Formats: sequence, structure tokens, C-alpha cells
Amino acid sequence: MSQTILDSLQPHYARLKSVHMKDLFEQDASRARLFTKKACGFTLDFSKNNIDKDAFEALISMANQANLKEKTAQMFSGGVINTTEDRAVLHTALRSPKNSEVMVDGQNIIEDVHNALSKIESFVNEVHNGTRKGYTGKAFTDVIAIGIGGSFLGPKIVTEALKPYKVKSLNVHFVANVDAHHITDVLAKLNAETTLVIMSSKSFGTQETLKNTETARDWLLAQGAKFEDISKHFMCVSSNIAKATEFGINPDNIFPMWDWVGGRYSLWSAIGLPIALAIGYKNFADILAGGHDMDVHFQSTPFEDNLPVIMATLGVWYRNMFGSQAHVLLPYSHYLRGFPAYVQQLDMESNGKSTDTKNQPIDYATGPIIWGGEGTNGQHAFHQLMHQGNTVIPADFILPIKPNHSEVEHHQMLAANCFAQTQALMQGETVEEVTQKLIAKGMSDNDAKSLATHKRMPGNRPSNTLLMAELSPKQLGALVALYEHKVFVQGVIWDVNSFDQWGVELGKVLGESVLNALQGQQTETLDSSTQQLVDSFRSAVK
Repeated sequence: MSQTILDSLQPHYARLKSVHMKDLFEQDASRARLFTKKACGFTLDFSKNNIDKDAFEALISMANQANLKEKTAQMFSGGVINTTEDRAVLHTALRSPKNSEVMVDGQNIIEDVHNALSKIESFVNEVHNGTRKGYTGKAFTDVIAIGIGGSFLGPKIVTEALKPYKVKSLNVHFVANVDAHHITDVLAKLNAETTLVIMSSKSFGTQETLKNTETARDWLLAQGAKFEDISKHFMCVSSNIAKATEFGINPDNIFPMWDWVGGRYSLWSAIGLPIALAIGYKNFADILAGGHDMDVHFQSTPFEDNLPVIMATLGVWYRNMFGSQAHVLLPYSHYLRGFPAYVQQLDMESNGKSTDTKNQPIDYATGPIIWGGEGTNGQHAFHQLMHQGNTVIPADFILPIKPNHSEVEHHQMLAANCFAQTQALMQGETVEEVTQKLIAKGMSDNDAKSLATHKRMPGNRPSNTLLMAELSPKQLGALVALYEHKVFVQGVIWDVNSFDQWGVELGKVLGESVLNALQGQQTETLDSSTQQLVDSFRSAVK
């Protein structure tokens, strides 16, 4: 992020930092209309932000100064923008139409992508129509999807969000944690004869995923299956065919992964196989179509009307000018309750960096803390801090307009709460306003003034409201792609590589040494605190 960019925002921040949004609305009756954009089934109202027309133009100019258009073209065309791993970044190709062309190492990868999709479609249809059976000849009734990180969070939240589209004859269960309670709780309620296991690991060596898969295999064998029966019950998504085959998986049941797809961007690939099994291939294809629609919007729409660009630049505005350390996602949808956790990984693993693309340490703020929860539940918990705490946290409110149920009053109440929260955060209530209300209710002047200091709401708390036409497969695909591109834009502006994740590696390496120590082997790599923890654990579990 250049000093020029920071300098260009400074006068706008100086002008607006002490201006209350309530005054901005009073000064401009057209503000809501001016700061509302529509695309891909979304309506984005960003009028409740600490900006005016000039500041918004400066944010759009910032995207241009960062060469966003050129960087976007590089990503979509297969340029090596993941420089630390020498890889292209082409999750967008996974949702491209069959007649597209994206070249990697002289080969059009779209053919490989659609061959994999055809394989997914055939497999899903075989499971659903009962022609693919377990070792005793029974059709499958349950699927265990084993992965972690991107190979777990994406498929899980999408399957959860699209519950109304679930295939009735099949239940999908997700397992990630190496804590045995997770896998054993799932296995305890299943029948081995009718259970299919999908293991997702690019290397076929991810510690937690491999251990859970071994436990599932041992369970299958303990229920009466033979080693040769494993090939009927275990599928995997991996690039390590040799290790998968050695495990007992039929090579025909191995689905591909490519180096140019990162885990947190992989639900569009065969990593999404559990999604297709849960909701049917046609609905999975609609997710891809929705993602592609957002790709087209992002690539072709001027920045001032571009949803990912607008959301991204507003995030930079608060992070680098106002000093906001966090950003909260508030889906007013029970089915989207897992979405904040998904974006948490997407955003924090992508932009939680402190070295720029020129290998230099960064002296400005980059990725914020991402968190959140479903509405209206959060209103009775952490919204207190949002309204009256001394930390200002920009928020995204997300609401599907058309619900997947027929309870009209329920949905009206949900929407009313969502909209009221955005108004309360923006508008607030002064000590004087609260005092007058309390006096009108019969409280004495002194008591009213005293209590009003505690009830006052400062307001001027920023938020976006993102309305979705509906929570359908296509709309959900567009939502995920919207946040992917938002994260990419911010990475470009902050000049970080959003597609590596070296911060996860050291813990893995040290974890091997700690595991050896826990199992009684000598190791010289532990500090005194960690050694003490190991000793305490070992003495307690003898």
C-alpha cells in the first residue's frame, strides 16, 4: 500500500472523522439512493458509512491507483500471482462455462475442469439412484465428508445454508476436528453397510484428516467389511494418487485437485462433492453459475458500481484511516449462521500478512479480525458492545428477502430487527433525547439525567446492508464469490499475497515434535513451558 494512497485518503478522513452520519443524512435527501448499488440479485446499501461523495470517489480512485484492473486481469487469465508458491490462482476457472479458455502451462484447463465436473455428476447420480452400492449390496444412506480448513468449512456452510434443497434419501455428515469425539459421535449413529466416506486432502497427508479417515476405515473393518471392500466405501479428493491407492481407494474413485486452487477457494472443485451429494448435481451447478455471474460483474463493471470493490475499499477506509481492528458479519438467516466462520478463514488466512509482495515488512494495518453470528441472536449478546462499546466495528448485515418458508410474520420480524439495528447503529440517541423520554415516563429530572448517561447511544457506527433476492444455490454461489473478490481487492490494495498461508506451517512442524514427546520419544526442540505441559499431560493419562 503506497504512501500516495494513504495520503490521498487523509484529507477526506480529516474532514469526516468528527461528522456524524445522522447529519450527513439530514444534509442530503438522496444519500440512500446515491449509495445503493444492485447486481447479481443483490442490493447493497452502503449509505450508513462515514463517507460523502468526495470520499467515495477517493476510495474508487484508490482502487485505480493500486492497479486493480490489471491485477484482476492477471488472476483471471492464469498469471502467477501467488508468487511465493509460484502458482496461478484460478478458482474462478472452476465455475467458468465449458466454452471458456484459460491457459496454464500451455494447456486450456477448462477441459480438465469440466471433465472433473462430469465425473462428479456421474458419481452423484449413481449414489442417488442406488446403482452405486456398499459391500453388502445396499444403497448408501449416509456420507461422511472428512476434511479440515477449506475442504471442510466451504462444503459444510454451503450444505447447511441450502438445507431446503436437501436430497431426502441421503444424509451428509462433516468431520474435521482430530478430537475423537467428532468422528466417534458421527460413526455411532451410522450403519457401515450404507455409509460412504469422502476424504479431502490434496497431499493425502493432512494429519487430522488422515487420522479421522483411518478411524473411519477401522470402524468399517470392525463392522465386518474386508480390506478389499474399502474401495466400495471410500472416495477421496487428492492429487496424491499413490498414497490414496495404498490406503485402499480405487483409482477410479479419486477426484482431482490442482495446484492453482487454494483450499479456502476450493468448494467449487471436487472438494464440493459432498455439496453435490447433499443437494443434487443440478443445484451444485447452479452454485457454480452464481459464482460465475459475480465473476462477470467483478470483471466488467466500473469500480463505482462494483459490489466487491465498494465493500473492499470501505473496509480499507476503516482499517487504515479509522483504525478499526475488526469487521463483523451479521447474517439475518438461520441457514447462513455458519457464513461468518467461512469468511473468517477466507479473509484472515488470505490477508493476515505482514510482508508485502516486494518481500518488505509492512508498517500499515492489513487484514482485520473477522467474526460474527446470526441475527437476531446476536442482538441479545454481542450487539451491546457494537452499540455502546468504545470500539467501533464496521458491520455487514445480510438478509435474504424471500425466505424458504411460508411464515410471513416471522420473516417480517426478522427483517424489521435487521433494518432497525442498522438504523440504531447509525443514528444513536443522545443524553438529552434519552433524558426527555425518561422524564416523559414520570422519572425525576435528576434520576433521568443520571440514567441517561448509561442509556445514551453514540451512533455513527458504520454498516453495509446486503439484501439477497433469496437464499438459493445460485444466489449463495454469488455471495461466496462476492466475498472472495472483496478479499482479493483488499489484498491488492495492501500489496500482500492473498493466496499463500505460511503462518499455518510452523505449528504443524512443531506439532510433530510435541506428538513424539507425548508418545514418550526424546526430543530437544521443546521449550521449558511446552515440556512442562507435555509432562503434565503424560502423568495425567498414565
